[in-house]
Amino acid sequence: MGTGCRVFLIDENDSLQRISMARLDRLLRFDRRESFPQYAGKRIRCAMVFVDVAGREVLSIRNADYFPLTFDAKGQINKKEWERGVRLGMELLHFGLDGENSKKVIYAQHRFAKRRYEHEFKWKPSWKVERAIVAAIFKSSVTKL
Repeated sequence: MGTGCRVFLIDENDSLQRISMARLDRLLRFDRRESFPQYAGKRIRCAMVFVDVAGREVLSIRNADYFPLTFDAKGQINKKEWERGVRLGMELLHFGLDGENSKKVIYAQHRFAKRRYEHEFKWKPSWKVERAIVAAIFKSSVTKL
């Protein structure tokens, strides 16, 4: 048994487009040869679903992560927006204070960063979208004969 990943782009009409992990990787490495012209200038929802697989059969869904992707005018990932999300994500890390003042000071910056990050760089799927993702994952798996 192993772990696999299924990636879906969800447009404003809640239509799913499955893409390979390799293609998402090229997008996020800002490879100039990789683009989605149909999403140029749009903010598209992305679902990355981790699954347990045996052979090529999906056994179960382990975890899902939902995040937006902002595309530039050429249909490539907007690098500035992606880097802004990464910087905000780094603010989620809590580095506690040492010493005598640590008992008097409440360090909450990471909590505020988490709220902002979840508001700007996460999304929750509707019941309809979640069901469509689950159906697409299990429909595409190869069943044993």
